[in-house]
Amino acid sequence: MLNELKVFVRAVELKSISAAARNLRLSAAAASHRILQLEEQVGVRLLNRTTRSLQPTEAGCIFYEHALNVLEAVERAESSMAMASGVPTGALRIAAPLGFGRRILAPLVSEFHSLHPRVEVRLRLSDHSVDLLSESVDVAIRMSALPDSSFIVRKLADCPRVLVASPSYIAKHGAPQAPEDLLQHNCLLLRFPGSTDFRWTLNTPEGPSTLPVSGKFDADDGDVLTEWTLDGAGIMLKPYWEVAEHLRQGRLQVILPDHPPEPVSLVMLYPHRHLLPAKVRVFADFLIEKSRLLIERPPEAEGEAKVAA
Repeated sequence: MLNELKVFVRAVELKSISAAARNLRLSAAAASHRILQLEEQVGVRLLNRTTRSLQPTEAGCIFYEHALNVLEAVERAESSMAMASGVPTGALRIAAPLGFGRRILAPLVSEFHSLHPRVEVRLRLSDHSVDLLSESVDVAIRMSALPDSSFIVRKLADCPRVLVASPSYIAKHGAPQAPEDLLQHNCLLLRFPGSTDFRWTLNTPEGPSTLPVSGKFDADDGDVLTEWTLDGAGIMLKPYWEVAEHLRQGRLQVILPDHPPEPVSLVMLYPHRHLLPAKVRVFADFLIEKSRLLIERPPEAEGEAKVAA
């Protein structure tokens, strides 16, 4: 019955049986069948379905609360057993930005799995913010903290950032000599609902200066911005670790090195739980230990970047 409860709860939360099926890696037909089985077992209709919407019935609303309690109790029991045995188990659902996921996190997954072979990693990469609760995410990685008491926030590392452009762009358009010069350049922006990338804050002797930059291109994928920058399309703001190799090889150059962008913190979020699952605890500790060495800019890196004057 647990499988049926999981499908029912996700269908109520996502307001769609098809969405619940995708979330649980089932076919829509299998998800619908499990809900029908559940309704037969409890002897009452739990969901009102139409072609456009899905809503729990009055009985369904009551049953949903009890189903949540059952699933949480099972999860607590499994976590207790995992902690007692010292062997974390289960599927670990992780959401992370594209750049971090591809360059930092993905290479670490194999190492983590070798240490904890009974944990199955489900990695979702997107530069959009993911709703942890509605999408059943165990751990989310973000470039800034959210002041939300429903989440535990742990800092992974400070992320120095740089403004970069290709040598071909600099040769054609010149390099900005002061922060305000950026207003006359083609700035490549990461843009999606809720994004603030169109305001760049740089450090100056007078304090932080925020500029409403603009450009002819924007995208919701940070790697697309990198490709455009390498092609000479404009100036881009990126975490240092994401462009370090391009800087070392001279494909990109640092812009306005005396006025660096404000750094950001890379943080890890996970929902408050009565008992933190062992799989989340060991992954959080592992990622904090490993990622800081890969993200924070080492002192010797200063000499690797070719600075545009």
